[in-house]
Amino acid sequence: MSKVIAVFGAGTGLGVSVARRFGREGFRVALVARRKDRLDALAEELADEGIEATAFPADLSQPAGVPALVEAIRDRFDRIDVIEYGPISTSQSFTPAAALDAVTLEGLLPLLLLTPVEVVRAVLPEWTERGDGAFLLAEGYSAAQPMPHLSGLGPVMAATRNYLHSLHAELAGAGVYVGVLTIASLIARSEVTAAAQAAFASAADGPHFPVVDPDDLAEHYWNMYTERDRVEQFHPASLTPRAAA
Repeated sequence: MSKVIAVFGAGTGLGVSVARRFGREGFRVALVARRKDRLDALAEELADEGIEATAFPADLSQPAGVPALVEAIRDRFDRIDVIEYGPISTSQSFTPAAALDAVTLEGLLPLLLLTPVEVVRAVLPEWTERGDGAFLLAEGYSAAQPMPHLSGLGPVMAATRNYLHSLHAELAGAGVYVGVLTIASLIARSEVTAAAQAAFASAADGPHFPVVDPDDLAEHYWNMYTERDRVEQFHPASLTPRAAA
């Protein structure tokens, strides 16, 4: 039976590139995000390329819905071998640390920390019984390298990064791989990047970030999954903090 990857936060940028990269290796694909119309369009696009994909509309900001979602994917495919978790929305933005408050952090916690933890809890029994599985998560560079005026998202993602580094060490002996892809770029073809570029363009002194092709990031993921020799991959690699090298 062919393996299954569930792409959480599937969209037109990194999500569909990951689905294609793993799909080329024979993986069947579960596409998870809020908008059914977009998921159906992506599933049809992948089907035209010979990749079996099914849409699973879900609000990933609701951790309590994770067990039922994972069970629905299992009911359809009989198994889950890899999770790629990378949802982000245009409603989320950076906040200067001096302006940060508890309400802002509470709003970010479910999608960026609580739901990933619940996803791992839902799939871990299957993976440890089988002696194989992989959880891959994408995050922004501010999780690893704090930057002035770019807080809010960073502290929450840093907590998730801490959790995944610990999880990687705990599960390595069980055959379960945990990997973090830390990205210091905007991602081409994504809705979030389009919104960010529009916002930056309206500010004369706004920040400027490089843009990466999501196919390159998907290749990082494939290499991480197959080689399993590192807990974290930075893009670009030149920005790897010394402590994580």
